[in-house]
Amino acid sequence: MRGLYAVTPDVVNLENGYWGIMAEPVRREFIRQTDMINYENTCYVRQRSAGDFEGVRTKVAEAVGAAVDEIALTRGATEALQLLIGGYNKLRPGDAVLYADLDYDSMQYAMNALKACRGVDVVKFNVPESATQQAVLDAYARALEVTPKTRVLLLTHVSNRTGLVLPVAEIVRMAKAKGIDTIVDAAHSWGQLDFKVSDLGADFVGFNLHKWIGAPIGVGFLYIRKERLADIDRDMGDEDFPEVDIRSRVHTGTVNFATVLTVPAALALHQEIGAAAKQARLRYLRDYWVTRVRSFKDIVILTPDEAGSYGAITSFRLAGKTSKADNDAVVAQLRDSYKVLTVRRAGVAKGQCIRVTPALYTEEADLDRLVEALAVVTDTKAG
Repeated sequence: MRGLYAVTPDVVNLENGYWGIMAEPVRREFIRQTDMINYENTCYVRQRSAGDFEGVRTKVAEAVGAAVDEIALTRGATEALQLLIGGYNKLRPGDAVLYADLDYDSMQYAMNALKACRGVDVVKFNVPESATQQAVLDAYARALEVTPKTRVLLLTHVSNRTGLVLPVAEIVRMAKAKGIDTIVDAAHSWGQLDFKVSDLGADFVGFNLHKWIGAPIGVGFLYIRKERLADIDRDMGDEDFPEVDIRSRVHTGTVNFATVLTVPAALALHQEIGAAAKQARLRYLRDYWVTRVRSFKDIVILTPDEAGSYGAITSFRLAGKTSKADNDAVVAQLRDSYKVLTVRRAGVAKGQCIRVTPALYTEEADLDRLVEALAVVTDTKAG
């Protein structure tokens, strides 16, 4: 796996949750497509790009297990989810929308904006830390019970803050039983976990292709179950496509053509490696370092070890160190003294934390360096 990636030797990069670097075959294809676009320019775009883009959309739909008319390409999961949240047209004044502390910041902003533009009440609640799957289910059940006017629930499959994998299908069923629609944020899950969109049970989902699938930066897609298309408005009154075409729900103007044209190469490599194999490897790498540091002095692992509750991402903090300054200091120490790159994450109800995200190219020796650094940071060896 390491041979598929060209990675800087100057630092151990354990901040792969931002986006996934392209494997070398994908990078070479991106350069080839970039050169072609620059060379042929609008001669290509005006004559052939529409058919090629439709081919890309078809490959994405097949890979995620959806019909092609349920898929529209976007510039990422953030754009996809903003369009789903902002375009959902069944809300009425007095309704409520619900989200949790572990949901992504941009999606929280989009939910908050519904108060002004739709006249709804916006309710936020906290997911337990560190949670079992049952505790998460109980927390969502309580939130839905105490907010009976909820019409839309935002639900994140894999939290960018802690890496917690939520029992999405069960929560979606719970919500549907109460007549509540769920918009699922799958930005971090597809490619990190082995699943198809039908496994989620949700009618509205936003995905990334530049994280765990490994396409170039700037591409994702949204999914709307075909029977629900009318419940999402056209994007800014789009008239490029018929109202019955899901592509009318996205209007972004000129995109990076080479990025989109490289998606099939990323999907091909993803499928060659195998989703199940990727999931197993990423979980192995996560377990490799977590099992070694759980007993360290004053270290608090936020992500549970329960099967089905994690993938590659796990976050930690030092006991009692919950501020931005506290966690920035640890991130800086790991980076500057040990050449290990991590990232601080805010927004968790019980305090800020540090996210560790290995990638497929990560080796055990990389994680050994993290473990050795944390032993010093926590003064475990001295203790």
